[in-house]
Amino acid sequence: MLCSSTLLHGLGAFGEAGRVFNSLMMLALEANHVVAMRMMKLMLGGKRARREAQLMVSEKIGAAFEATASVMAGASGNDVVRTYRQHVAANAKRLGRPDLRPRKRRRRRRK
Repeated sequence: MLCSSTLLHGLGAFGEAGRVFNSLMMLALEANHVVAMRMMKLMLGGKRARREAQLMVSEKIGAAFEATASVMAGASGNDVVRTYRQHVAANAKRLGRPDLRPRKRRRRRRK
């Protein structure tokens, strides 16, 4: 029976396949965290949410082109996953920083 510590250490007996599996699972967990932080930012709305949505789409397109170019240049699947994890870590760091700029408050119109 496999325990979680075995999964986190590359599945021992499975060698390279275990390391790739481990990287993919970690990418899934880290990406899930970034998606949750992005959704919180998008739910707030406003200019910052629009900017985040535009950034998210442009990053996705750029990452797809980068992965395609890497594979065409002979990179392994594990190399591509490692690069994606670096991008996800950078997004988590950026989204995790507190936004110290004050939010503009909208005034309600009087009827």
